[in-house]
Formats: sequence, C-alpha cells, structure tokens
Amino acid sequence: MRRLVLATLAVAALTGPALAANEAPPTVAPKFESVPQDAVLSYNLIGLNITDAQTNTVGEIKDLVIDHDKLTGYIVSVGGFLGMGEHYVAVSPASIALGYDANAKKWKAIIGASKDQLKSAPEFKYDGKFKR
Repeated sequence: MRRLVLATLAVAALTGPALAANEAPPTVAPKFESVPQDAVLSYNLIGLNITDAQTNTVGEIKDLVIDHDKLTGYIVSVGGFLGMGEHYVAVSPASIALGYDANAKKWKAIIGASKDQLKSAPEFKYDGKFKR
C-alpha cells in the first residue's frame, strides 16, 4: 500500500489536469509540491526489470497508466528480443512490489507471476489513442 501511495504522489506531481482535445489550458497559478525522500519517480520505473520470487527476469516496466491523476497500472513487456515480438500486459500497481536496494543503489521490482503466466495474460496493444 505504501508503494502505491508513494508512486501515486510522484506521478501526481508529474501530471497536470487532463484536457479535452480542443480545450485551452487553464490559466491558474501552479501549486508546488514537495517530493518525499522515499517517493518513486517515473524515470526510476520505466525500463525497470521485473523479477519473480526466484529472481528470474520475467518482464520490464514500459509505461505507466494514469487515470484521473492516479496511477492505476503498469504496462509490462514480456518476451521478445530487441523490441521484436514483445507481449504487453497491464498490471495493477499492487501486483508489483517496488523497493530500493541501498547496497546496490538501484530499484527492484518483484511480481508474483512467472513469465509464462504474464505471456498468457490479456494483451495490451498500443493502438488507437495509445498508439506510439
């Protein structure tokens, strides 16, 4: 729960209000926030390898899903090689345990699923308004 709150705070600080296609941005003064020392920033997450409980790499965080100023999911790539044949799945932030390894000076992500379980999950496709 704590990691979700921290990730949500970091993401909320990085995102502004969503605008309709032809809506002009609001002209209000910005509200400045302080960032807690134990917060997670998006650049620490995107590209982060995800391991299973046996420390086998099972995927990589490719994107963040933000809905109504709240982090609601991670887009995880599974399989593939050099960007070819990747399978993308959307997982809940609660599904991935995030932590900072102070000794190794790097972030870690662990999921309670195997690579095969992730490959068989419903696929997320970058199309429509999500097309890259």
